[in-house]
Amino acid sequence: MGIISLEQTNRLYWLGRYSERVYTTIRLYAKCYDDMIDDIGENYADFCRMLEIPNIYKDKEDFNQRYGFDESDPNSILSNLIRAYDNAVVLREEIGSETLSYIQLAIYAINKAKISRAPLLELQNVEDNILAFWGIADDFIESETIRNIIRTGKRVERIDLYARLKLGIKELKSELRRMHTRLVSSGMHYNEACLDRLIALIEHIDEAAVADYEGIVKNVENLVMV
Repeated sequence: MGIISLEQTNRLYWLGRYSERVYTTIRLYAKCYDDMIDDIGENYADFCRMLEIPNIYKDKEDFNQRYGFDESDPNSILSNLIRAYDNAVVLREEIGSETLSYIQLAIYAINKAKISRAPLLELQNVEDNILAFWGIADDFIESETIRNIIRTGKRVERIDLYARLKLGIKELKSELRRMHTRLVSSGMHYNEACLDRLIALIEHIDEAAVADYEGIVKNVENLVMV
């Protein structure tokens, strides 16, 4: 295809971010859900604090329903999946109908999960469709630039979430290297100072050391200029 507009770039980037946000937060939510169902504790407050989202939930039952499936909650899994879908629909010509179809299938699966007595089983189908979306995007989207923009969004979101979760440096190093390659090849404008700082915060630290997770989040959030 020809030149990619700023609006298309923005939508492609956020399609990558929102699809990754859905995928990773489902995995976090499933663990939290299981713990509370098993009466291990009401750890949804820690969950909200970790992801820096407001704790607007009355109790664990309210959290389990609303965080997963409440469209009026802007931080819910459903809301983020709808944002991914809204971007994908507008980008149909850029990403292709078959690639779009897996986001549509994810929407179908999460709506089934919303009314299911075993929502985690249906949410697994959402994860599977997000994985299929990424695979089909790599296989069917001809434009390398488009693929790189989507993948940059995915990796930026993953670094952001992994830093908030305070995962190990090894995981962050792997994601940074993948993101760096995609970012440079994407043609997007980015903040070179933030990239240099991320490299210093992640790449140049011993894996046994305690990372500056707050600094990583700050710099990755200000990295891409779209």
